[in-house]
Amino acid sequence: MHSNKNQIKDNNKNNNTFEADYVLFLLVSLLITMSIIFSYSLSIYTVEYYGYNQFHFFIRQLFVGTLSIFVMWIFSRMEPDKIVNQVGMGLFILFFILMAIMPILPNSMVTASGGANRWIRLPGFSLSPVEFFKIGFIYFLSWSFHRRLIEVPRKIGLRQEFLLLAPYFLTFFVVVFIIAFLQKDLGQVVLLGGILFILLIFANRSYKVFVSLGVVGLFALIGLIVAAPHRIQRIFSWWAMVQDGILSILPEWADNYLRIDELPEPYQVSHSLNAMHNGGVFGQGVGFGNIKLGFLSEVHTDFVLAGITEELGLIGLVCITVIMFTIVLRIFKISGRVENKIYHLFTIGIALMIIIAFLINSYGISGMIPIKGIAVPFLSYGGSSMLSMSVAIGLVLSISKSVDMSKKVR
Repeated sequence: MHSNKNQIKDNNKNNNTFEADYVLFLLVSLLITMSIIFSYSLSIYTVEYYGYNQFHFFIRQLFVGTLSIFVMWIFSRMEPDKIVNQVGMGLFILFFILMAIMPILPNSMVTASGGANRWIRLPGFSLSPVEFFKIGFIYFLSWSFHRRLIEVPRKIGLRQEFLLLAPYFLTFFVVVFIIAFLQKDLGQVVLLGGILFILLIFANRSYKVFVSLGVVGLFALIGLIVAAPHRIQRIFSWWAMVQDGILSILPEWADNYLRIDELPEPYQVSHSLNAMHNGGVFGQGVGFGNIKLGFLSEVHTDFVLAGITEELGLIGLVCITVIMFTIVLRIFKISGRVENKIYHLFTIGIALMIIIAFLINSYGISGMIPIKGIAVPFLSYGGSSMLSMSVAIGLVLSISKSVDMSKKVR
């Protein structure tokens, strides 16, 4: 029996086929299961307010969560060469087109948020194209960087380097226009910009490019904020909460220039912090939190971490954080061992997407940065976010089949 197992293992090595990383699969499935549970626990006020059935959100999230786990499992059984390129490039092309045509779709086919069309209405559900586009965008960058950048030496002039990168900048500017201006979703632009910037590092570009891009990106971010009154209002709301603490450590003369009176009250973040404070170490217990009772609008979506922390306490938040970072580290581990350069860049991009989204959301609800409507990966209520993330993890699991996870990184 022992010799048979060794023979199977040797055959797998000879065929460059290994088992998918089922630790990653189980960790993601655990977070999805938590999301299903808290879609019921945290949505009680929203259910009563809109007159829904008490299981309205639970049933929807149960269906999407089950489908997401099934998608991950199916992808994990498939060879990466048969699926990653087709799915990755298909997502990039299809959802780029959908985002581009959303402004001209009739009102009956789209759902607006903040005055912008962000969801396409389909029978029985709504679809957010940007969630799926992010996966395709990461694959497009990985595929294209491998073809055009990785083998180009760093020691070329800055002008030549920018000419080399010009097609990517043009593509990204089009994406910025669609997402930031037409859909008014700056958070997704920041996330995609961060991924593009970091992947350029792994694509062997010079430090001069990163300094230049950093300066340009900072001014572009300021310009996007100034161009939209609702973003300025959000900055003011955040500054109202943190200005006392920041000004207390600055020279007295700074108070005359930086202190702003009559700022809007940061109600959402204040209630979010109260929820985390009320949770203490061990939490109020699942179903016994108070912040969901109308203090935060739809806490099961963007503020799900605050709601979970009130009910599971600091221990629950720490466990979720550990699971999230373990997922990211597992993906980086796969990336460090895979030989295919496209898969290497793609898995790095997926890991970055997860951790940047988690940090933007967690920093926002704790008041460290202005709040942005970025979903918590695998936890926030919403079919598009969860299903797209399951596709991303499914592709990573497929790639892990070409990797010997037992060997050390060279």
